[in-house]
Amino acid sequence: MSFFARPHYTSEATQFIEQLKADQPHIEQDQRKGRALLWDKQIDRNFQADAQLARVAQKPYVYQTGSDHS
Repeated sequence: MSFFARPHYTSEATQFIEQLKADQPHIEQDQRKGRALLWDKQIDRNFQADAQLARVAQKPYVYQTGSDHS
C-alpha cells in the first residue's frame, strides 16, 4: 500500500447520480433523445451563408434614431 493512498471517496452528488441511474436505467437514453431533438441538427451551409450575406449592419447605439436633438 502506498504511503499516499487514500480510502475511496465518492461525493454525495456522485452517489445521488449513481443511485438515480440505478433506479432509472433509461434516463441516459432519454437524455440522448432530448439532445438529438434540440441540438444535434444538420446545418444547411447554403442557408447559413445567405443569412450572413443578408445581415444589415447595426449602429453602435441601437436606440439612436438618426436625428440629432441636442
